[in-house]
Amino acid sequence: MFNPVETPPVRPTGETGSATQQAYAALRRMIVVGELSPGEKLKIDTLRKTLDTGASPVREALSLLVSDQLVERLDQRGFRTASASRGNFEEILMLRCHLEEMALRRGITYGNQTWEESLVLAHHRMVRQDRDDVEAFEERHKAFHMALLSACDSPILLRFCNQLYDLNVRYRYLAGRASGYQKRDVSNEHADILAATVERNADLAVERLISHYRQTGDFLTAQFDTPE
Repeated sequence: MFNPVETPPVRPTGETGSATQQAYAALRRMIVVGELSPGEKLKIDTLRKTLDTGASPVREALSLLVSDQLVERLDQRGFRTASASRGNFEEILMLRCHLEEMALRRGITYGNQTWEESLVLAHHRMVRQDRDDVEAFEERHKAFHMALLSACDSPILLRFCNQLYDLNVRYRYLAGRASGYQKRDVSNEHADILAATVERNADLAVERLISHYRQTGDFLTAQFDTPE
């Protein structure tokens, strides 16, 4: 269940914090891209060896990922990656469409020229980024999508949208396994969303943004419908 008001744990600082953050980043990437499957048991000792780090940073990283809802804590039994289901995805998609429509419309209303310029720059950086560098591309991809909404003048709304984006990322990778996904012109979809937003055409911008999300949903549905 989506819980946007859960208080996240305090991020460690210093030398221990650096090891924890490195473990956190590595484990998050492995979960997002599917190297660690939904529902997979996460053994501290195995992950410690895989990441070449200590047990403490791994345990702390897993606790951070519990807060991100990418990992589930099992009572007295350790951790596992969060499960994935059609119902969970459909809830995330529904909330994203409703909340991001609200945020984008407010942003187009209140956004100034500085916002427009930052949005164009975020898109440019995303387009130029090598997709083979997964972490760097994901960072710039998220920066573009959040820049679209950043002028909405509602920090709480942005917080919800930010968390929903993170919950959706691994579903996008699951959708990417579907037959025909690679034929989809995602770059053109992004460019069309940007164009409508900069033109301050709220109806068209929202239509294109929601279509962008629902197309991913269509491919993901095909994955859920495919027998194991």
